[in-house]
Amino acid sequence: MESLEISAKSVDEAVEQALQQLGAKLSEVEIVILSEGRAGILGIGAEDARVRVNKLDMGRSRMSADFPPRPPVISYAPHAAERAVTHATVDADATELSSIGREVLEKILDELALDAEVVETEPPAPVVPSADSAVAFDIRGDDLGILIGRRGQTLAALQYLVNLIVNKRLKSRAAIMVDVEGYRARRYETLRGLASRMADRVRHTGQTVTLEPMSAAERRIIHMALQDYPDVTTQSVGEGEERKVSIVLKRQ
Repeated sequence: MESLEISAKSVDEAVEQALQQLGAKLSEVEIVILSEGRAGILGIGAEDARVRVNKLDMGRSRMSADFPPRPPVISYAPHAAERAVTHATVDADATELSSIGREVLEKILDELALDAEVVETEPPAPVVPSADSAVAFDIRGDDLGILIGRRGQTLAALQYLVNLIVNKRLKSRAAIMVDVEGYRARRYETLRGLASRMADRVRHTGQTVTLEPMSAAERRIIHMALQDYPDVTTQSVGEGEERKVSIVLKRQ
């Protein structure tokens, strides 16, 4: 079984790099999160995330085209257990998760003096695969662009903060999805459509297409949208905020 240990600024980036080096899809690997890393304060005390990715022997399960792709196997190394709780140990109660998530989000909005309503919605796809449970909220109101920010960076930071507080209170690996006026939902559909159109262009011209810089979550949407697409493959290129996805014609 092929195996790699990769360090990067985030778990997502480490997994992406490992998949590229192994030439594998998410459904073909086991991911062991050795360390989730930390951002530090003004760069001080920062620590890279570290993962071990094992390429599984899919055996005969891939012989049938009708066989549905399996989700990736994701677990935490024993020494990382204090910072994350797996499915085997915690099953976060959805009602409690919803109640606390709404409370935390409304408190943050109140501190920001924003007149907005928090509405619970269906969790979007793809949901965080390592979460025990997930709920989603859409913030609705007027002039809420300040909560989205450039390329959705402020929204991503808000979601991270809410999850940090809620997971600490519940001691679970629950996921809170935060959206503003349906921005994430629209962006998700836009990226899937973009991925399909650019993949068709690559197939017809044979030329690689590199998309605009995206967050790790948005790059994952592109990778997943095209993971079973005929004749093309995807790879992440660049560093930091300039990291982007290239769509490449498969070699025959």
